[in-house]
Amino acid sequence: MKRPTSITTKILCVLVLTSIFSCNQQQKENKPNSKTPPIVDAPANIISLNEANAIYDNYSEHRVRLIEPYETQQRQPDEKFEASRFVDFDYDALKQYIAYIDQEAEAGGVKKITKLRLYFANYPNEEKFPNGKKVVHKRQNSIFMVPTLEKGGINYGFFIGNNGNAELIKDWKDSSKDGLGFSLDKKQEAQAGFIPNFVLNSSLQGSKSLAFNFGQGGPPPKTDF
Repeated sequence: MKRPTSITTKILCVLVLTSIFSCNQQQKENKPNSKTPPIVDAPANIISLNEANAIYDNYSEHRVRLIEPYETQQRQPDEKFEASRFVDFDYDALKQYIAYIDQEAEAGGVKKITKLRLYFANYPNEEKFPNGKKVVHKRQNSIFMVPTLEKGGINYGFFIGNNGNAELIKDWKDSSKDGLGFSLDKKQEAQAGFIPNFVLNSSLQGSKSLAFNFGQGGPPPKTDF
């Protein structure tokens, strides 16, 4: 009479252990791999290729047609000129830049970098910048970017002052009496624009500029738009 009970007990034990093993195995399979990166949703700023192509064509129609005649007829008639259509930056350099401004902002007392502000710029018709660096794309349009912080509900570009704290570019520019360092007359300054000194100089008497520039640019890439 005891033997059937013993066999039944063993069978039940096997079934329970099998069930436990199956559950554990299923949990392991369902558990996400710790090495698998999380899924990133598309930012709201993503636009379609049709939209990108449309605004690219708008630039060709409403900007390039103004820039090239000015450059070839007024600014430098004896040199061929084709307006720049893009600026690109090395991907790893951009990642290093993000890490660098995060580091410097935290050390400088910035609670949060609110934006990356991109400014339009125009390179001088000179062989070298005031800091001695060669001007590769003379007269070409470009961009540079600066991080911003929020103060009083307004975003301001900032740099790191010689005291190690974050300071507003606005305050520096208001108090700066330095010239541009380029031989531009008033008409050229008004029509061609300029590059502020804080872009060209990596340090201002011990302070640290966080402006990022010197990407590669040129006429429209034949492989894209």
